[in-house]
Amino acid sequence: MEASYKSYAHWRAEIIEKARVTLDADYCKGRMAALANAHDPSTKAFLKAYGEEHRDQVLKWFEQALAES
Repeated sequence: MEASYKSYAHWRAEIIEKARVTLDADYCKGRMAALANAHDPSTKAFLKAYGEEHRDQVLKWFEQALAES
């Protein structure tokens, strides 16, 4: 997976096909909660690697995936 996704469709394909993750409601809600928690260790690592702007975009994509689930 990469940090510079071109679109929601690109991100979704990477998550589903390469990471082999099912974007069901439970997964989306869990990732959204973790990414919104600045004290979560995985979020700290994500922010260090990719920054807040990318985290905010990924949160929006999880919201969209949740709406589609």
